[in-house]
Amino acid sequence: MAKILIIEDEKNLARFVELELKHENYETVVENNGRKGLEDALNQDFDAILLDLMLPDLNGLEIARRVRQVKTTPIIMMTARDSVIDRVSGLDHGADDYIVKPFAIEELLARLRAVLRRVKIEKDASRATVAKQKIVKFKDLTIETANRIVHRGDGKVIDLTKREYNLLMTLIQNKNNVVSRDQLLNKIWGPESNIETNVVEVYVRYLRNKIDVPGRPSYIKTVRGTGYMVRDEDDDQ
Repeated sequence: MAKILIIEDEKNLARFVELELKHENYETVVENNGRKGLEDALNQDFDAILLDLMLPDLNGLEIARRVRQVKTTPIIMMTARDSVIDRVSGLDHGADDYIVKPFAIEELLARLRAVLRRVKIEKDASRATVAKQKIVKFKDLTIETANRIVHRGDGKVIDLTKREYNLLMTLIQNKNNVVSRDQLLNKIWGPESNIETNVVEVYVRYLRNKIDVPGRPSYIKTVRGTGYMVRDEDDDQ
């Protein structure tokens, strides 16, 4: 039985979601205050967190940021703010998915199942590969795949988020081939995610800012109207 933390200050909505989750055999804990919700998230073990954005005492973005500093608990952010900037901000602060109010409970349940399924797949894969360190080299980058460490030839470690790392590895695994925005979206965020393709462009920019060397061509080439690719050799195209 999965244990879910609901941090939502709209008490009627929180109660509705709680009852629906219990009907689906989830164990639930509900908090209507941001600071108390953060304490629960940090001090207890949950399989997932449903997190409102606007909360008393502490907002959802700050809660997500602090949780992500110490835990990998999946977070689905629930909010009425649905602009691309708001979505990117939520994801960048550590949310795994984003659902806009008002939402159908069937969609929320589907998203919850999706993140729980993704976590299980990742845990199973991690157990299978923990003893198998694989080194991937691309130009002057060296990637230790078991512990997800990326560094340059001089040994400088490049600090990448989970999605930035997955984006880099997806492009390297398909080097010399164009990977479309939709393919990247499905691969990194999952086919059941409702994230817009604009988010891919934002994360490509984040990744370029971290791995590119000033004065040199970018590692990641934009193929206009299609997607992105990395090549074995630099060019000026």
